[in-house]
Amino acid sequence: MRILVAGVGNVLCSDDGFGSEVAARLLARPDDVPAGVEVVDVGIRGLHLAYRLLDGYDVLLIVDTTHRDQPPGALYLLEHDLSAAADAELDPHGMSPDAVLALLDGLARDTGAGEGARGVVGRVLVLGCEPAELEPGIGLSPPVHAAVDEAVAALGRVLGRLLAGEDFVAHQKEEVPQ
Repeated sequence: MRILVAGVGNVLCSDDGFGSEVAARLLARPDDVPAGVEVVDVGIRGLHLAYRLLDGYDVLLIVDTTHRDQPPGALYLLEHDLSAAADAELDPHGMSPDAVLALLDGLARDTGAGEGARGVVGRVLVLGCEPAELEPGIGLSPPVHAAVDEAVAALGRVLGRLLAGEDFVAHQKEEVPQ
């Protein structure tokens, strides 16, 4: 099984740097990353992520901020519907995960890498964190900073379940597997 963990976000906009911080923590401890799992800090380079995904992955696990109207620092594990990605609008100034997956859909068809996004990525999960602050500024707010260690631990649990072949449903659940 091939899994890509992608930290997404803008480190110049406070809590939007959450995904990058989680990826940095994982990259600092490569021995803790299981075989078959790649970790990248995508930041705001969504176009690069789309091209990377053309290599084909069973699972893309995006780590990003996610608004779910919960207290800042709350973590969520969500499953993205790949069929919805084809309808997302592309914005060259801000490549959200939806826009990246829409671009991937077209790239996969155009390059013959697969029949759209489903041909190159089997499943897309999002480990999201409720932000407190998204205004320009460097550094995470205290509740989001405190959630980084739990997010790293949660990723370990999710990756373990995926690699063990456990079938779990994460779509729109507002909980992280224990």
